[in-house]
Amino acid sequence: MSGWFGFGAPKDTLIEIIKKLNKEINAGLADPKMKARYAELGRTAFLGSPAELGTFIAAETEKWGKVLKRPSPALD
Repeated sequence: MSGWFGFGAPKDTLIEIIKKLNKEINAGLADPKMKARYAELGRTAFLGSPAELGTFIAAETEKWGKVLKRPSPALD
């Protein structure tokens, strides 16, 4: 199991603002100092587009939804 986080904005946010935020967040995460700090914390930053994050979230929701719906084994 792993944890992750992403950045979001209200759904009515202008696409120009979304593109600017995505560009600047990706640039910050790609900075060598930021990458080094993430490595110190045992983390890895994955850069991408809003669409890629949406696809990732959908896949995670499906994967973990199946786990949550599966019956638990008896703890005898």
